[in-house]
This record gives sequence, structure tokens and C-alpha cells, in this order.
Amino acid sequence: MKEATENDIRSSFINCSKGESKRLPMPRDLAERPWGDLDFMGWRDLSAPDRSYLVTEDPATGKLFGVTFRFPSRQRGFLHRSMCAICLTTHPGNGVSLMTAPKAGLAGRQGNSVGIYMCTDMACSLYVRGKKTPEPGGRFEESLTLDQQIDRTRSNLFAFLAKLTD
Repeated sequence: MKEATENDIRSSFINCSKGESKRLPMPRDLAERPWGDLDFMGWRDLSAPDRSYLVTEDPATGKLFGVTFRFPSRQRGFLHRSMCAICLTTHPGNGVSLMTAPKAGLAGRQGNSVGIYMCTDMACSLYVRGKKTPEPGGRFEESLTLDQQIDRTRSNLFAFLAKLTD
């Protein structure tokens, strides 16, 4: 992913109003993000712990594509493990959450949404590339090459994002 500015990010959201996107909290570490290792940039809203945001580049146009999410704040037991549907990393406890996003346009305004189980810290790209280490047993050894794993992660992400505009 190429580096993005705050204005670029704010104007990319497809499932909230322009007013809402102007009020969204932005990560303070935009300049320090490992942009070259990211398939998408995700962050949590520290003032609203049940909200998170994702921005990526549309593979067809190269334009930024932003999505707002909500997820349950319910705590799971540490012995409970779940797998992220994007990067296939497993995490104990609340490491994976059901992220729910309102659909874009009229469908979203009517209350329609789609969801996906995803790493709560939204660091899928870093887990796949080995830049961030999950809990023991979090990544399975695979016969796929790193490039194939990255392609699969991107395919899983864009298949989900396509459901937002159906």
C-alpha cells in the first residue's frame, strides 16, 4: 500500500457520511506506518472501543477505499481461540472479533450490514509477512510461498469488501 495522507483517508470512506468521516479519529502514527508491508491500514477508535476503521487501495482503480466497522466488546475466555478469515491467523480470547460494517449507499442507510471475523488489532498484513508475531500456535506452517499467502490475504479482504457494495 502506498502512503496516504489524512485528507486522502477521510475522503475514502464509502459507508459513512462526509460529516462522519470528518469526525473520525485518525491514527497519530501515519508517518511511522510500515506502508510497504501493508495490504490495508486498520486502526481502532480509542474513544469508542467498539469501533475500528480500515483503508486500502482498490486493486482495479488504485483509489483508496475506507470502511467503518463495529465489533462486540464482549470478553471471551483466554482458552477460546478463533481464526481470522482474512489472514488465517488464530488468536486466543478477543484476538479475533466479528467486525460488522454497514453496506454502502441506500442499503447501509436502511440498516443492512455485512460481517467478517478478523484480527481485532487489524494487523493481518504484518502477521502474514512475519513482521508481527501472534501468540504461540497463531500461524500454521504452510506450503504456500509468502507471495501466495499475501495474494490469498488480499483476495479474502477484497471478497469481503465487494459485499459492501453489492
